[in-house]
Amino acid sequence: MEAAPFTPPPTSSFKTPSISSSSSLISLSKNFSRNHLPSKFKSPRNLSVRASNDDSVVTLLDYGAGNVRSVRNAIRHLGFQIKDVQTPKDILNARRLIFPGVGAFAPAMDVLNNTGFVFLSVFSLFQLLLFVLIFNNPFLFCINICRMGEALCTYIQNDRPFLGICLGLQLLFESSEENGPVGGLGLIPGVVGRFDSSNGFRVPHIGWNALQITKDSEILDDIGNRHVYFVHSYRAMPSNENKEWISSTCNYGDEFIASVRKGKVHAVQFHPEKSGDVGLSVLRSFLLPKSSLTEKRTERKASKLAKRVIACLDVRTNDEGDLVVTKGDQYDVREHAEKNEVRNLGKPVELAGKYYKDGADEVSFLNITGFRDFPLGDLPMLQVLRCTSENVFVPLTVGGGIRDFTDSNDRYYSSLEVASEYFRSGADKISIGSDAVHAAEEYLKTKVKTGKSSIEQISRVYGNQAVVVSIDPRRVYLNDPSDVEFKSIRLTNPGPNGEEYAWYQCTINGGREGRPIGAYELAKAVEELGAGEILLNCIDCDGQGKGFDIDLIKMISDAVNIPVIASSGAGAVEHFSDVFSKTNASAALAAGIFHRKEVPIRSVKEHLLKEGIEVRI
Repeated sequence: MEAAPFTPPPTSSFKTPSISSSSSLISLSKNFSRNHLPSKFKSPRNLSVRASNDDSVVTLLDYGAGNVRSVRNAIRHLGFQIKDVQTPKDILNARRLIFPGVGAFAPAMDVLNNTGFVFLSVFSLFQLLLFVLIFNNPFLFCINICRMGEALCTYIQNDRPFLGICLGLQLLFESSEENGPVGGLGLIPGVVGRFDSSNGFRVPHIGWNALQITKDSEILDDIGNRHVYFVHSYRAMPSNENKEWISSTCNYGDEFIASVRKGKVHAVQFHPEKSGDVGLSVLRSFLLPKSSLTEKRTERKASKLAKRVIACLDVRTNDEGDLVVTKGDQYDVREHAEKNEVRNLGKPVELAGKYYKDGADEVSFLNITGFRDFPLGDLPMLQVLRCTSENVFVPLTVGGGIRDFTDSNDRYYSSLEVASEYFRSGADKISIGSDAVHAAEEYLKTKVKTGKSSIEQISRVYGNQAVVVSIDPRRVYLNDPSDVEFKSIRLTNPGPNGEEYAWYQCTINGGREGRPIGAYELAKAVEELGAGEILLNCIDCDGQGKGFDIDLIKMISDAVNIPVIASSGAGAVEHFSDVFSKTNASAALAAGIFHRKEVPIRSVKEHLLKEGIEVRI
């Protein structure tokens, strides 16, 4: 369909700065601030949608925040090619458009508001001279600036095939309370607000939850009763004004909007690219609307947020220079033999793929020597992430060495730059260890949030759900809790000399250095600084196979309002049911028992089901 004829605006409503070259025409569209565009877009009358004819191409709106590699890999896995949006015109010409919004609301709207391109209207020489004579400015009506947001609204309002993911759903609403209020695209009535944690539900909402499908959704037809993966702190609520859009809801404290559909326009709050086979079926149904799975899997009915079982891969370079998965006993990863070699339990990419097929809800890579070296120089680890994300469609976390860094050439890299490279390589969450301890110590001393810590920098751009803090404490036994200034607990099992109490001293540098801060104090501080999840280890239990430290996990999971992952000590399926029934842990992580094939992931989940604990199967 042809573009509508050009209609010049009144001179009083449009002022064009002096322009001396074609290059400045392009830069003009990039220099408009958010104030130049209303929060609720109105599509210009002279924009038109002209679809591409290539059925195998998917247009992807990637504005450069977070892990979009997983979406790319999922699209390619389904046999499609990708065309990246470079200008708003690419949106208008898309045959099908996917917008995988990742990160915080305001930065995404900034991109949609400020990024655009310039149409040069074609005039005859006579028309151009006429404009010059009348308005004394040859460029006044030659320029029509269109921004990404305007093009996106036009595309959606023309009922073109669209799929928004996570933030790509939230941006369709009128506004968000996240660091705001911040205006949205205004296509769907409603305000995006933060989950209420006062009712005991942990925020962010992280994990595998159930959908309640409210109308024919088309792309959700193959989900059935299975879980899908959510990770977000903000949500849109159903109302009479937006009910015609809603195709499914989810319950997490309150009922919130899990997906919307109107005509060919779809958006989902969950992450299909991280929801395993069921998520791939959602993408397949959008890309091939008439397709359906030939074989329906019968599964246990999903009813609520599931407890997660996470496979952890401790990765480091061995003495021969190869990147291997290893496992330590109380953080010692070397064999106690003549050669004292690094314990080698397999190749990272292969093991991650195996655990995905076995049913792991997430896979975590911990680069256990990352604190020593420049993390962006760790090309093998980045390559592991890239290769793993090609075939593993559940969340990937990576940790090790995420901090501010100055290299040998005196080039400074912020922790945000380091994390961004991990996200671009396929990570969904990053885990911060030693640097979080230093940040917490400083915060507890000054009571000031500087905004400069790695936790604050990364959570501000990518959202706190993308930031995991890994705590590595060691038990310090006490006869009297008043002996220390840190939070201590009465032990279920007394210490080696009959001690009834202990506090948990945090360590850094792979457990090598103790710090004057307790696990309780650290957990509370990093939550305030912006962490979205805690990975809670225990050096005393690591590699022992005698069960998780229930005392420690209960203390921390009761103290914070963010999810806690229990780690260290799993040796039997019963240890998982113990930690979920006796503490408020949201997930449990294990490594050695999976690597050594002592306990399969499937067996853990079957046991949990028998114990009445909801899991994803």
